[in-house]
Amino acid sequence: MPWNLLPWEAAVYGTGTDLYHLLQWFFAYSILGWIVESIYMSLCAGHWVNRGFIFGPICPIYGFGALGVYYLLQPFEGNALVLYFAGAILATTFEFLVAHLMQHFFGEVWWDYHDKPFNYRGIICLESTLAWGVYTVVMFYFLQRGIAYVTDLYPKWLGYRLCAALILYYLADFGAHVLFARHPEAPEKAREFRKRIINR
Repeated sequence: MPWNLLPWEAAVYGTGTDLYHLLQWFFAYSILGWIVESIYMSLCAGHWVNRGFIFGPICPIYGFGALGVYYLLQPFEGNALVLYFAGAILATTFEFLVAHLMQHFFGEVWWDYHDKPFNYRGIICLESTLAWGVYTVVMFYFLQRGIAYVTDLYPKWLGYRLCAALILYYLADFGAHVLFARHPEAPEKAREFRKRIINR
């Protein structure tokens, strides 16, 4: 069984928690980030906008970013001002680095801030930087506690299977999108192949 292949109870170095909880929180932030950003961008555009790279409602940049900022800034948990500015700087730096990695591996960046004031090459902007600071404070004072509470409500046997299913789904969906991004003709070829099989 796939859920038995991971060392769920193993402590993850530098976090003070185990792999099970880390994965639960990662997917919670990834899905919540997708929901918030998709709704915001849809309202701005006047039509539905899927802000994820894959078909499903998962934006892992939010999972990695939220947990990275959370663990790096834990020593300042009681200082909202430091959390705000440090969170804004860390998240913007992370966004900048991810954009360059995307440009290198995929030839494009999956967001565009060119229409925002005070942007740098469309990959970071002042508006997002200020928002990251707010998100950081909200995460430390409210969100992380809520997510930890909710993910402890259901039994671990369900959590194991849920995480395993999400990991497998994301890898399959992401792999398909990478293939289509590198080979735009692939979906059409797949449809033609399907037609040939059906029409035999």
